[in-house]
Amino acid sequence: MFAVTKRLLLRPGWVEDAPELAAAIGHKAVVRNLARAPWPYRLEDAEGFLASDRDARFPNFQIVDRKSDPVRMIGGVGFQPDENGDVEFGYWIEPGSWGKGYATEAGRAALDAARSWLGYGRIVAGHFIDNPASGKVLRKLGFRPTGRIVPRYSRARGEEAECILFAQDPDDSAMPSADQPALAA
Repeated sequence: MFAVTKRLLLRPGWVEDAPELAAAIGHKAVVRNLARAPWPYRLEDAEGFLASDRDARFPNFQIVDRKSDPVRMIGGVGFQPDENGDVEFGYWIEPGSWGKGYATEAGRAALDAARSWLGYGRIVAGHFIDNPASGKVLRKLGFRPTGRIVPRYSRARGEEAECILFAQDPDDSAMPSADQPALAA
């Protein structure tokens, strides 16, 4: 699956991407806000992630800034099943690309693609309480706080941190978008 927006290309990751992925995600400021990524994040971690078998019902995309010269990987976005059987949404952006709207643009494209191709209904997400910027992105994408805060283990932190839970139902996702993605299977 691929998605194209005004500035970005969302595409599957390939093993050949491992050095670029490790460099992009390999910042403590990034991985401390993720549940499953280790710290330090090494080339071997990127190779393992990219080589792992993925369930096609839960796609992951590498976010490529196709307007930069040269084009470069700036993040990742994707879906996975959560412990309750819901579809969980997550993303990350490398620090040099923060504050430019890339997370919202990529998130919108990934959510639109997943709903169109995979027929997702309810989608859940969360962010650690000490990462309010992610909450702002989730709200822009149409997620609503559930009112629940739960402990969630962060592999990079090596401990649990409070996580604010969000959900988006299909009716919640009808938000204005100046940049509708072009989709390709």
